[in-house]
Amino acid sequence: MEDGSRIPARQEHVRRRLDALAAHPPQSLVLEGGDADEREALSLYWAKLLNCPDRACGLCEICRQIDERVFRDLILVDAAFFESEGATHKSHVERVRELRPTWGQPPHGEGRRVTIFPEFQDRNPEIANTLLKTLEEPRPGNVFVLTAPQRERLLPTLVSRSFILTLAWPGDSREDAEAAQWAEALYGAWDNGLGWFGRTMAKGAVDRDLARRVILEVMRGLRRTLTGEGAPEAGRLARRFDAEGLRRLGLALGEAQDALEIQANPTLVLDWLATRFTP
Repeated sequence: MEDGSRIPARQEHVRRRLDALAAHPPQSLVLEGGDADEREALSLYWAKLLNCPDRACGLCEICRQIDERVFRDLILVDAAFFESEGATHKSHVERVRELRPTWGQPPHGEGRRVTIFPEFQDRNPEIANTLLKTLEEPRPGNVFVLTAPQRERLLPTLVSRSFILTLAWPGDSREDAEAAQWAEALYGAWDNGLGWFGRTMAKGAVDRDLARRVILEVMRGLRRTLTGEGAPEAGRLARRFDAEGLRRLGLALGEAQDALEIQANPTLVLDWLATRFTP
C-alpha cells in the first residue's frame, strides 16, 4: 500500500516519477512548482520511498517516524532546525556546515539518509555554496532534496547538479482566460513597450488576486518554454529571451510574488514587471 494520502491527485505525475527514480535515486533532487505544502508532502514521500521496506506504505514505524520528523535518517533543515537547542548562538551557515561530517557517514539504517531543505530560495547564498561543495564530493547513502517555487530562484550551479521535478502549478487544472489576457498584454509590452499602462491606469483594474493569477500564468509560460512544450506563449518567450534572460525572468516573477506577499500595491507590482524587460 503506497502512502499517497497527503499528495493531491493533480501531483500524481510527480509521485509516479519519484516511484521510478527510487531504484537509482539522484544525489540531489529539486522539487519546484505546486505550493509549499505539496512540495513538503512529496519530499517526505521521497524519504519514505528510500527507507520503507514496503515502498512508502505509510503504515510502518519508519513511515510514521518520517511523518513525525523524528526518523534518524531524516534531516529537515527548516526553521525548527535553526532554532533548536544550542543553535541560537550560531549562524545558519555554521549550523549547516556542522552537518558535513554527518553527510560523510553512511546512514544508520538500510535505506538512505535524506536531507530536506524546504523553501531553499529563502536561504543565505552561503548555505547554497556550502551544499554545492558537499555535492562536489561523493556522499554514499546520502541524498538531498531542495524545494522552491521555481528553479530560477536557486543557485544555477546547484540546479545543474540536481534532478528537477516540476509539480503542477496552482490553477493548472483550469483555464484562466482573464489572467491569460493580461499575460498576453505583458508579452506585448516586452515586445514593443506599448499599450500596457492603458490597462492598469483605470481605477480598480488590478487587485491582489488578479496580480497573483497573472504572475502564475506567466510562470506557466516560462515553464513551458524551459521544458520545450509547444504552447504559443512558450515560443514567444523563447524568441524574446535567451537562456540568461529566461533565468532573469524567473527571478523577477519570484520577486513579484514575494512583493504581493508583503502587501505591495498589486498595480505597481505588475507595472514593475511590465517595464522590467521592455525594449
